[in-house]
Amino acid sequence: MKTKLYLLSGFLGSGKTTFLQKVLNEIEGKKIGVIQNEFGKISIDGPVVEKNGVSVVELNRGSVFCSCLKLTFVEALAEMLDRKLDYVFVESSGLADPSNIGEILEGVEIVRETGFDYAGSICLVDALHFLEQEEEMEMLRRQVYYSNIVIINKLDLVKTQRLAAIREKVASIHPTVQIFEARFGEIPFEFLDQDIISGHEPEGQETTNTKENKPKTLSLSWEGKVSADKLEKFLTRVAPEAYRIKGFGYFEKGPLKVDVVNKKIDMVETLYEEELSTLVFISKVGIQIIRSIDTAWKEEVGIPMKMKN
Repeated sequence: MKTKLYLLSGFLGSGKTTFLQKVLNEIEGKKIGVIQNEFGKISIDGPVVEKNGVSVVELNRGSVFCSCLKLTFVEALAEMLDRKLDYVFVESSGLADPSNIGEILEGVEIVRETGFDYAGSICLVDALHFLEQEEEMEMLRRQVYYSNIVIINKLDLVKTQRLAAIREKVASIHPTVQIFEARFGEIPFEFLDQDIISGHEPEGQETTNTKENKPKTLSLSWEGKVSADKLEKFLTRVAPEAYRIKGFGYFEKGPLKVDVVNKKIDMVETLYEEELSTLVFISKVGIQIIRSIDTAWKEEVGIPMKMKN
């Protein structure tokens, strides 16, 4: 039997990693591979998933659908085939445009003379931000259009009227897609045993992910503990210039996982530990975010830090 392959898409902060963790817990006892794709040089979600005992391959510094990583992605998928796994899940970057997934899978078949049982694409939609983000970014519309299931996530953060507007927008992009509404990515897992592809196999096209439009990413690290209140003030100042900010840090309360999407700042307790506290930034404004980060850090936090590309 061929290895089942699922693609997970959805914009930054939509809940892909949380959903993936729930799926992995559901199918314990199976041989599973995960490919995680980050735009930044440093992966933040990889260590979280590895705690579930799943082998993870990380492909960073770009989208796996862009020419900058496409061949590397084909090679990683081919290696997963060699392992004779039951399932492989690809958690794509939030900025990924999967329009050329068919071309990628054809490449794997050429390399290995066999391929995956492509089981479909699952797109997570951030109910809090999707309507505004979709207006600005073609890649989000393509994530929905090339999906077989759409999960409208973070249901607890929006009102009924907004939810109806999101469903209408999703249906306008992909009229026949199966839609679930969820909190923390909780949906029934029957889809794992169902054919979710039949009836929607759109023709592929060139991805919008290119070397030219790849966003600037960088990391910031510091030693010692900082005040969570000071860091929140820093993040509030920098957030308007970033698509996403996330990482781990040591604070007076202990280690916290940091996650920032638009104006929403979350800092929650975590068991993950590393030598240095690190934040990863995906910039909306190119390299000029470096000046904003440097100024805001000095004024709000005030301890030594290092930035890296």
